[in-house]
Amino acid sequence: MAQQHLDPTDPTATPVTGEALAGYLRAQATEFLRALRQHRETGATAQGGTEDSVDAARALRRSVRRISGSLHTFRPLLETDWSEGLRPELAWLSGTLSMEHAYEARLERLLLALHRLSGASGLPAQTAAASASPATVVSGRTAGLDTAPLKAAHGTSGPADTDRGNLTVGAAKAGALLERQLTLARTRAHSTALQALGSSRFHAVADKIAVLASEVPLTAAAPTTDLRPLAAAAEERLTDAVAALPLVTAGSPYNAEALVHGLSPDPAPHPQDAPWHQVRLLLRLHRYAREALHGTGGPGGPVDVRLLTAGQALDRHRDASEAAAAAAASARTPRIAPATAYALGVLHADQRHEVEAARFAFQQCWQKQTVRTS
Repeated sequence: MAQQHLDPTDPTATPVTGEALAGYLRAQATEFLRALRQHRETGATAQGGTEDSVDAARALRRSVRRISGSLHTFRPLLETDWSEGLRPELAWLSGTLSMEHAYEARLERLLLALHRLSGASGLPAQTAAASASPATVVSGRTAGLDTAPLKAAHGTSGPADTDRGNLTVGAAKAGALLERQLTLARTRAHSTALQALGSSRFHAVADKIAVLASEVPLTAAAPTTDLRPLAAAAEERLTDAVAALPLVTAGSPYNAEALVHGLSPDPAPHPQDAPWHQVRLLLRLHRYAREALHGTGGPGGPVDVRLLTAGQALDRHRDASEAAAAAAASARTPRIAPATAYALGVLHADQRHEVEAARFAFQQCWQKQTVRTS
């Protein structure tokens, strides 16, 4: 099937100049200002906020990421002092705005995993999970847990009734512990975001983006410079990073080395995860570069299913990796009961399984893409 889009590596395609980049950046700046106005109008001061305020915060992060990514990929076409001064501020803003959502999603993921490990037939409804105590949700569904695969993952043995009892008691306490820790972290992240949105630092960033909505500081040569070589370089960086991934290991259903590291007393991030996180960032930059080439990027714009599927697998990888780290960190809490630590260890192993599953999904997706384009 013939491709329906510009190929940044095709020398015969029509050049896409810096004017297209300017249009893309203006569109993203306009989206940022629209989302900021919506965020203020919805009065997003209470933790969690309304659905409209959550959507507005998501749109803010979305536009900030695209502006920042474009400044990185196409920096030779932009005034150096302006772009180099704005990029770290956009990274600060994006990171600050994302933390509350990250803690909320992490807590939900871990509680749902505890619920699933309990052997219940279905998942709790969102409304029920929001209104009930997570400890209650977990403890009410742990009695029917089959611990045989969990014992195998941990390399443990012993009477099934003993393991079942430990996990039944430990899961409820583990859920309550995770709720306390991650809810506290989310509350702090919410306060930090509110303070950031009211700070002079944020207003300075917002002012620069407001100017960007009407005037993009391109270099003198940018209006006649082709964007495609820079977009192709972003794609090449992604391809090289994927080539360096341990895809052979990712082809296995379970990587035991990941479990051994995660259960060690070392709280450092998992060394296997960093290259995958880097690929996720490079894939995002590649997507944004393609949006700039095609003049898309809005919520209603066309979607490259190949890149979307690969990105979703890497998002799952990131989420599971961070959830596993949160479970391991909770297991290191001083003076917790052995049954609680055991349940958190089981939860950590489950999330490392999810990490491996996400890697396998990405491997399958990427290899299919390679076959199609080769």
